[in-house]
Amino acid sequence: MKKHSLVRTIYLYLFALIGLVLVVIGSVRFLDMGLKAFVFTKADEEQRLWYKQPPYPSVRLEQIAMVEGEKVEPKEEITLSKEEKAEVDLWIAQYKSWQETQGKIDPVTSNRQRDASTSLAMMLIGIPLYLFHWRWIKKDVQET
Repeated sequence: MKKHSLVRTIYLYLFALIGLVLVVIGSVRFLDMGLKAFVFTKADEEQRLWYKQPPYPSVRLEQIAMVEGEKVEPKEEITLSKEEKAEVDLWIAQYKSWQETQGKIDPVTSNRQRDASTSLAMMLIGIPLYLFHWRWIKKDVQET
């Protein structure tokens, strides 16, 4: 029987452990993604809405407030061209539509489904992994 150095043994076990951790984390994240896509379909709804938020127009906020009729004390005289006014009006309409859509989403339900998906994914990967290794340990203990 050939005896190996302690450094080699530590190296092999350490990198085997790192590999196992990477496989487990990757599996959990992959399963989590699948659960969010097919089971917990509202988990990412709030996040999707942020991507749909209309971009700000190229005019300043004082100009937007002026179009909406708010009283803002500008530092200088503000005049809008027809194109700028149309751009601000379009942005206001898109923003109000985005706010209405955002109001229909229940962020608590969305967050709960997101958390449930992550937890279930960890359990579905962790339980079989634990049981497999626990049986292996019991088998080794019984043989000695």
